[in-house]
Amino acid sequence: MDARPGSPARSGGEQSNRLATRLRMGDWPAAWLLITPVLILFGIAVVFPLIDTIRLSFFDIKGLAKPKFIGVGNYVKLFTDPAFRNTLLTTLTFTISTTIISVGLGWMLAMVSAFAPRQTLPFRVMIFAAFGISEAVAGYMWIGILRPDAGGLLNAVIGLVQPGFAQPWLGDPRTALWVLIIAASWGGVGLPLMLCFASVQSIPKTLFEAAYIDGANHWQVMRNIMMPLSLPGVRVAVFINLLGALRAFDIIYILTGGGPVRSTETVGYFMYRESMTQFKLGYGAAATVVLLVAVLVVSIPAIIQRTAGAR
Repeated sequence: MDARPGSPARSGGEQSNRLATRLRMGDWPAAWLLITPVLILFGIAVVFPLIDTIRLSFFDIKGLAKPKFIGVGNYVKLFTDPAFRNTLLTTLTFTISTTIISVGLGWMLAMVSAFAPRQTLPFRVMIFAAFGISEAVAGYMWIGILRPDAGGLLNAVIGLVQPGFAQPWLGDPRTALWVLIIAASWGGVGLPLMLCFASVQSIPKTLFEAAYIDGANHWQVMRNIMMPLSLPGVRVAVFINLLGALRAFDIIYILTGGGPVRSTETVGYFMYRESMTQFKLGYGAAATVVLLVAVLVVSIPAIIQRTAGAR
């Protein structure tokens, strides 16, 4: 068949392409009609509150008094406030520690479970179930475990070895933050476990067979094959856990209320306390913007990396 320029075959192909282009252009009105309600809801629920929060952060607002524009005064006060600097350090400690514990433990459990996937299924389901429990429910459960008297589960277990033992785990500034980190990490292990386990299951079986034929043992297979090739799941788990730890509020509110002596107060709880209990709306809004910037610092590089990888 003659496929030279101007031939009937070429002309027919060009007509088909032009028709497809017109059809795609004709879909735009319908597409905008379908997406407009979502954009309106997104603007009302997300964009408008975000812009208004940024606007409020430039005002001095105390209770019902008339707002007073002070420019970046709230931000200057925020970063010169010793309490907020301590809150930043607490947030950093809480976020990094919970992420390391949750992702590290979930990753290791995924590696072990991969050697016996059927036998460990009930075990994995139980761990993942903790991820589905709300922070409020988990918080009240941990209150029962960490009661300061001998009736608390943890004190009762230690009391078997040391009778009469009673430690106020949540009331002691030396232990409150670390106990809170353990409680928050407990609920975060399930997702890294499932993500890393799924990454391991996607590894071609021929790699394992070749390694075992060459005389590798389980530890060598895990170190040289499973761990490196499961890193995509680990990266996703780290990203999700970092965001979750930065936004943590419920479990802090229930277990410690930011105390004792503000030793467990994160930026999220600082924002709540200043806005909702001290009625310093402008000051609380400035703390909210700082938290937003922290979330963006974590999110944007991860999104760029995922987008580049997809291409």
